Amino acid sequence: MKHTLIFLFCLFVNQLFSQKFYQERYKNFDKRLFHFGFMLGTNTSDFTKYEKLDVYNHPYQFYNATYSLQAIKSNPTIGGQLGILTTLKLGTPLLKLRFMPTLSFEERVLNYTFEKITLSDTVQYFKDQRVNSTNLSFPFILMFRAKRLNNFTAYALIGGSYSLDLQSQENSAQNYFDPFLKIRKHDFQGQIGGGLEFFAPYFKFAVELKYSHGVRNVLIQDQTPFDRPIEKLYNKGWWLSLIFEG
Repeated sequence: MKHTLIFLFCLFVNQLFSQKFYQERYKNFDKRLFHFGFMLGTNTSDFTKYEKLDVYNHPYQFYNATYSLQAIKSNPTIGGQLGILTTLKLGTPLLKLRFMPTLSFEERVLNYTFEKITLSDTVQYFKDQRVNSTNLSFPFILMFRAKRLNNFTAYALIGGSYSLDLQSQENSAQNYFDPFLKIRKHDFQGQIGGGLEFFAPYFKFAVELKYSHGVRNVLIQDQTPFDRPIEKLYNKGWWLSLIFEG
């Protein structure tokens, strides 16, 4: 993230003090019906979780101890993504449809705090459930662009995406001696965001920030100590991307 911000700052300063700043570059870009390019970026992934109403009133026995749930916390983690894109002009340069198949690497972490009660003492017991995903996503996005100002423009976007988790353990047998959290392989998300575009002589460069939130409960109930307290789980995340189009 730090290196990305430094790069963008240097790009801005270069544009600001360039003698050709006011000369419009890549004038024919908006005349074309289709554009193609690629994307690189970073993301932060997390869960929206809904706990059951009586989640803290049902301790469970495991070996010679009693465990009583105290808290569940969801922690966002950093990942990355790359993709290829095709953009279609919908009659005017101010409205475009974008299709961008994306491969993303994500991790979500749920931190569980239990009170562990034995015959000899009572202590706090901490356990993390890490859900790693390699997602293949297929987003369709509508882009609403502002009019071009010299070599800059801005845009807003809204759309939806289907994603397939290639690393999902949906069909794996549950291990009740060492249980793990199961997440569904297929998901659908709504997406919203915006970006800034910079025109170079032979390509267009964009910086984009996007928020994505699932519309499907992806939690699989196996009646383990980790999924039993949770009613629903939804994938969510922020995506920061660098996009190059020719």
